[in-house]
Amino acid sequence: MRTFNIFFLITVSFVTNVTAQKAYSKKQIAKLKTEVAALVEADKKLAQVMVDKVFSFAELGFQEIESSKYLTGILESNGFKIENSISGIPTAWFAEWSNGDGPIIAIGSDVDCIPKASQYPGVAYHKPMVEGAPGHGEGHNSGIPLNISAVLAVKKIMERENIGGTLLVWPGIAEELLGSKAWYVRDGLFDKIDMCIFTHVSSNLGVSYGPTRGTGLISVEYMFEGEAAHSAGAPWRGRSALDAAELMNIGWNYKREHLHPLKRSHSIFTDAGDQPNVVPSKAAIWFYFRDIKYKGIMKMYAEANDIAKGAALMTGTKVTSRVLGAAWPRHFNKVIAETMYENIKKVGLPKWSESDQILAKAVQTEVNSLKTEGLATELMELGLPMVRPVSGGSDDIGDISWKIPTVTMRFPSNIPGLQGHHWSNAITMATPIAHKGVTAGAKAEAMTILDFLLKPQLLKDAWTYFNEVQSKDDTYEPMITADDLPPIYLNKDKQDEFRVELEKFYYDETKYDTYLEQLGVEYPTLKKTG
Repeated sequence: MRTFNIFFLITVSFVTNVTAQKAYSKKQIAKLKTEVAALVEADKKLAQVMVDKVFSFAELGFQEIESSKYLTGILESNGFKIENSISGIPTAWFAEWSNGDGPIIAIGSDVDCIPKASQYPGVAYHKPMVEGAPGHGEGHNSGIPLNISAVLAVKKIMERENIGGTLLVWPGIAEELLGSKAWYVRDGLFDKIDMCIFTHVSSNLGVSYGPTRGTGLISVEYMFEGEAAHSAGAPWRGRSALDAAELMNIGWNYKREHLHPLKRSHSIFTDAGDQPNVVPSKAAIWFYFRDIKYKGIMKMYAEANDIAKGAALMTGTKVTSRVLGAAWPRHFNKVIAETMYENIKKVGLPKWSESDQILAKAVQTEVNSLKTEGLATELMELGLPMVRPVSGGSDDIGDISWKIPTVTMRFPSNIPGLQGHHWSNAITMATPIAHKGVTAGAKAEAMTILDFLLKPQLLKDAWTYFNEVQSKDDTYEPMITADDLPPIYLNKDKQDEFRVELEKFYYDETKYDTYLEQLGVEYPTLKKTG
């Protein structure tokens, strides 16, 4: 009943908002969409600079200080109102621009990078910029620049044509830790938003709807506390917290044999004691528990809690736990996806240069990829709902997809066949490949935003799918509680260790046309043979 009431209020509000707006014919809308794509193309230099700049910052999750400052500065200078530190996360923000009554459309993407993925762009073999430092081995430096390119073009059309509506740009902070979006939803930040378009780097331009490949998860750290003692002098007086953490790890690994193949779990020790001659009084282990369904995730979580209690009992220690992240399995909206795909077909893939393809094929060969044909030259089909679920990665956009109609548009700024979360995935991310893919994606996104601003029925249909199809058998239940705090302390030590060295590589767009030019990289640079 609550879902129906919310839907009714949103529908009534939306219909009221658009009744006073000018009605546009199909021909007029098509003309405006052609124009908005041309505006994106004309502004591609800004997109290139943004992509390169964020790449150069190389900031891990919760430490995206320079990235957020830079991106919000661009939005603020273009008339967006910035709200900083949302959900208690210092690097999180919402940027809002409104032209009066109309749909409120959220446009989001991630910004964090990967540990130990530092890599010179345009170089087809492993060459860290700073040894051991973070780098954009997922390509998250490209998504918000794409979104900004799209919304600035749409904003120009809205102002000139007096089109009502609100554009809201936001970042997925610490996506690699699944550390922000569930908190945004919990804190009501999406309660009054009509729809969401999310973007993520890929090797093709596409979109899908329905349940998608991959899993949801809950991220939990278990902390054991025992009693210290001299490991040689009086070990019998100690109660090893590390023994408890190791026993939990062993217990869960025995459990693994009996997990369904669609489930996934992995762990690392975050505290293993101080030195061998001291019985560890504290130790901790951090797990991700993944499943394709919410109930499956929570069942794994409950089982892990029991194993943790057992490990504590066996060692005479105490155990506590804290949730560090969460992500619902994703379900994307059919109406938004189908509308977007029509625009994707109009935009098409970028025209790759010979240098682009040479780089791509060299990288594929370097990492022993099964794909060796280089960059994609044919668009992927519209992604249909998964008939047979397939396990895999997670993204906390899933929580937002269960709050409001949502899609993820994937755009072609990377190379097919790479392993992901790896230095090789950083190679293209400040090169013409990334720049062209971002501009193509921004065109498709801008055209789709106009569709939903100018065709009121589309948004009604999107909510009908959300309520009558997506939510028919599943109801969103948050995995985090009101007491769970976002773990904003994570990655600080890693980022602090390298920040001074990384600062030497920050892109200065006032002196250099591209980041490759600043770095002195010949494009492409291939491994010397013979």
